[in-house]
Amino acid sequence: MRPVDTLFINGPILTQGPAGLIDPGLLAVRQGRIAAVGAYHPGDEAAFAAAETIDLSRRRHLLMPGLVNAHTHAAMTLFRGLADDLPLMDWLTHYIFPVEKNLTREWVFWGTQLACLEMIASGTTTFCDMYLFEQAAAEATAEAGLRAILGEVLYDFPSPNYGPPEAGLRYSRDLIARWRGHPRLSIAVEPHAPYTCSAGLLRQCARLAEDEDVLLVIHLAETAHEDASVRQQHGLSPVRYLESLDLLSPRLLADHAIHLDDDDIGRLATHDVAIAHNPESNMKLASGTAPLPALLAAGLRVGLGTDGCASNNNLDLFQEMDAAAKLQKVMRLDPTALPAGTALELATRRGAAALRLGEVCGTLEVGKAADLILLDFDQPHLTPVYDYPSHLVYAARGADVTDTMVDGQWLLRDRAFTTLDAGRIIAEVRRISQDIRNLVRPGHGA
Repeated sequence: MRPVDTLFINGPILTQGPAGLIDPGLLAVRQGRIAAVGAYHPGDEAAFAAAETIDLSRRRHLLMPGLVNAHTHAAMTLFRGLADDLPLMDWLTHYIFPVEKNLTREWVFWGTQLACLEMIASGTTTFCDMYLFEQAAAEATAEAGLRAILGEVLYDFPSPNYGPPEAGLRYSRDLIARWRGHPRLSIAVEPHAPYTCSAGLLRQCARLAEDEDVLLVIHLAETAHEDASVRQQHGLSPVRYLESLDLLSPRLLADHAIHLDDDDIGRLATHDVAIAHNPESNMKLASGTAPLPALLAAGLRVGLGTDGCASNNNLDLFQEMDAAAKLQKVMRLDPTALPAGTALELATRRGAAALRLGEVCGTLEVGKAADLILLDFDQPHLTPVYDYPSHLVYAARGADVTDTMVDGQWLLRDRAFTTLDAGRIIAEVRRISQDIRNLVRPGHGA
């Protein structure tokens, strides 16, 4: 008998890989990796010596890969609902940036842990983060047990974390060294955007990312204002401007990528740039609608992101998939513009590929990390089932997740957190919110 840690049997397994849907299926986990996956026949479990066996049929569970959030600002859970229904630049310059001047390491730690709670509970097992005090964010994420790529946001004005702009690259370099070799966490170099970073800083960021062989992440072509500003200053679109600085490469992850023409898309495809698509944030801030079908048709690696909770206002990727699919349909008056299966891929295998983690997660295949979730399908809104991808995109929600595993470790069991103290985290964030509330009162800089 093969010794394994966890054995799933006798239920639907949506692999998101070449095997597709296996029903009934069997999946074995050993030492954090998927050791076996395939069709299940009664008695197959006898071939394994399992520490734990889970019969998926007992509660009509679906087993599937954990979701991948390609772009967020985790600690901005602290600002959920702080300033809504505002244009992006007004929201940033009059509310978010002023409050962030008072940001502390403690705030980021607890805000990130709150985000981890929300992601674990709603089925996200991997995320890409851009924010401040990312050492604290990394510590919070490591304790939670999630998989993540994290990076300190860099720009041409002083940071409440590292101080003067020239110190930002040193901070990023130190972060990379500190977390190198961690089994679940890695560090990216993350300049904020073309309109907040000088050409010199952007070039330095690209060199650092190349020297350290890490991801380079930037907000790109997010708003019409950004597009006009970059064109006026440099005579180029934001995409062509980054190309002129040699930033376009397979290691670049471009967040949002809304205001693109055909030439921009062609250049992104030529350089194999990855895209993080954030439909709910884009809608809420009225930034525009990304040309997603064109990006996919060009062969670009595209993942799905929630953005931060100050502009979404949640981290539920099931809701994000639903919005992504429906937005493309209504904008193009074409019900086939983004099928459910493709939307689901954006949050699983395509998202992992966008983060250069396709060999690690995003599908359930032998040898990959045991990053997986269970959903309770024994519910009115998920009955009957004719097509699992359709239900996952158009009917399911994060609250349907009952169990979450990363690297073979349970982070959520029967909707109970196993690595984090939810009560304490919520209490700490409520305490911090009182300080934030005081900062945005009239006359307090916001």
